[in-house]
Amino acid sequence: MAEHLYRVELTASFLERLDAIEAFLLEAEAGQAFDTLLAELRASVIPNLSRYPRIGRCYLDRPPQSAEALAQLAALPAGAAQALREYLHGDYLMLYTASETDATVYLLSIRHHRELSFDFANLWPGA
Repeated sequence: MAEHLYRVELTASFLERLDAIEAFLLEAEAGQAFDTLLAELRASVIPNLSRYPRIGRCYLDRPPQSAEALAQLAALPAGAAQALREYLHGDYLMLYTASETDATVYLLSIRHHRELSFDFANLWPGA
């Protein structure tokens, strides 16, 4: 019996976050860590999610506490928040969703654990 694999797609927001992580690591003089991340995404993360799309923890198992995050969740289409999952890999937390309809895992975001949670420069322009 053939294994049913999901397709894994990197969304625009995920790719933007990868760019931000690359800039963060280059600024920290740790550019090699970014190359390692890309290699691990190809060799481990994507194959794991393809085979086991429900491997990550449900995002709402530990719901956010901030008013901003709760408002963003409330603005999602019905059922979307319940479909969000978290996948931890090394120093990175990835947010994704898996669609049974088209057998696709959508990687939505990624964050390095040492990054700030907020982009203060964008919160206070000109500061």
